[in-house]
Amino acid sequence: MLRVVGPGLAVGGLAAGLFVLRRPLVMSAPACLAGRWHGCLDTFNGVVLVTLATIPLAVLVAWAAARRRRAAGVEGAWRRSLAEVGMVHGTVPFLWLTLMPGGAAGTVPGRVSLVPLRDLVTMGTLGIAGNLLVFASLGFFAPVRYAALASVPRLLALGAGCSVLVETAQYVLRLDRVSSVDDVLVNAAGAGLAALASRPWWATAAPDAPSGRPVPVPAGAP
Repeated sequence: MLRVVGPGLAVGGLAAGLFVLRRPLVMSAPACLAGRWHGCLDTFNGVVLVTLATIPLAVLVAWAAARRRRAAGVEGAWRRSLAEVGMVHGTVPFLWLTLMPGGAAGTVPGRVSLVPLRDLVTMGTLGIAGNLLVFASLGFFAPVRYAALASVPRLLALGAGCSVLVETAQYVLRLDRVSSVDDVLVNAAGAGLAALASRPWWATAAPDAPSGRPVPVPAGAP
């Protein structure tokens, strides 16, 4: 049942998100279609629109990778390929947004907030939702692709580690953003929750190996 409910919830959530963002996305369309940076790739709406528009390309890449794996006799070719493409396609846009410079980038020093839960109350609903989604694709697809990551604690640690790298980059590059421990906590929670959602599809097999092929016997073996 989870294998049916999971995708259904994902499709429903995507449809609801598109309904809420339909007007802002339409407003960004002219700039994106014209290939202009301003109004497209420097805005949240524009990045979301480009991400949605490139889903067919992502599916095509996954199909090509799966076809190549199947030709080589690799088991779970589609699962592995979709997971790899999903991790990249679902994470890169959010990384782009989190590393987008503010209005005073380069002219103000980096700011740090290390008191847990202090910034959480000022994030607002959209801020919390956005932070939950930053590494959600990574948390969802990583355990599907890699059996070594098929554990919620490991996914929480992975999400937290990736978030620390992002917050450090924001500080070092002086992007006019606050490097907050609350961002790390919410990013990690998003990865962990997404991992729970993909639990029925977690990988359990060992490393990549062609299926249906005899294992070569070393020379001189009995």
